[in-house]
Amino acid sequence: MKPSWRFEDVFGLDPDLLNVVPKPVCAVLLLFPITEKYETFKREEEERLKTQGQEISPNVYFMKQTIGNACGTVGIIHAIANNMAHLEFESGATLKKFIEETSVMTPEKKAAWLEADERIRDTHESSAQEGQTEAPSVDDKVNLHFIAFVNVEGHLYELDGRKLFPIVHGKTSEDTFLEDAAEVCKTFMNRDPEEVNFNIIALSKYSN
Repeated sequence: MKPSWRFEDVFGLDPDLLNVVPKPVCAVLLLFPITEKYETFKREEEERLKTQGQEISPNVYFMKQTIGNACGTVGIIHAIANNMAHLEFESGATLKKFIEETSVMTPEKKAAWLEADERIRDTHESSAQEGQTEAPSVDDKVNLHFIAFVNVEGHLYELDGRKLFPIVHGKTSEDTFLEDAAEVCKTFMNRDPEEVNFNIIALSKYSN
């Protein structure tokens, strides 16, 4: 990916701190602890949505995570694959090729393709560490997990390779996307108020 877009740390969710994040923002990554409360919520959410249903755009790029602690890589892929119209790539970019080759695959087949492509894992796991936020390595025994938030066709999607499907969090826009994603991030924090291991990274347009 060319440096016209880069990952920036988000140092807080108050309006003043969100205002210092370079705009526009096309994706947000959230690193959060997987706790018993979260796992209970996740199961209940999936059961509710399986019954209730969601309207998910066929243009959402979503993949499952089947490799150890590859959540950073999967988060990066979700962030970039759903913003191909905004981003620029070097000629022959490995990630662009991977996304184009897998775009019509099922979430499970995308995961299998990633398992077979060591170049993607080795190169792009480090992308989640461009700021000060440290991603868990493949071999670490951790309870931290990366997910992505993206705007597809005016709707805010949560993309988590551990979940069965994307989660729709209502409408959004290019102008309000960062604030809308921040509101969802707050729900993760409020669910586990005793936890402190939350970090947020924004994929932002860079200007000199």
